[in-house]
Amino acid sequence: MGTRSTALDETIRSEVGHLLEGVAVDLIALSLNLKQAHWHVQGATFKQVHEQLDEVLADVRTYSDDAAERAVTLEITIDGRPAAVAKSPVADFRTGWLDAQETIALVADEVAAVAARARETLPTLEEKDAVSHDLVVQIVTGLEKHLWMLRAQTR
Repeated sequence: MGTRSTALDETIRSEVGHLLEGVAVDLIALSLNLKQAHWHVQGATFKQVHEQLDEVLADVRTYSDDAAERAVTLEITIDGRPAAVAKSPVADFRTGWLDAQETIALVADEVAAVAARARETLPTLEEKDAVSHDLVVQIVTGLEKHLWMLRAQTR
């Protein structure tokens, strides 16, 4: 394959890459659920919530791509195909019409769960690869900011 793109040894690259794959797959699953919510939200604050979900979605898609590309930079192939995403612990989003407030609460719970799982990777990433650690810190920071903005609407 030529010169390695990183000085990390193969064992560390594999471990870190697979942690990043898990983060990416959870984010892909979250992005699908965000679109499901986006299409079915209704109520007095429909437009605000509909547009907010697209803002969250845009960031989540960026985060998933960043995590996947970091894994690939470490020369680890990842699986972001539908079958792999279906195995993510991110729950299927409800089908059918949802009130805006219910939508916000459900989305907030999912964002919180994905952020918590990404946060669980941080100790290992900090020990093994500072660059990947910093990336996941940025992802968690962004998710938790969206979580704050969602939960602020439910109080």
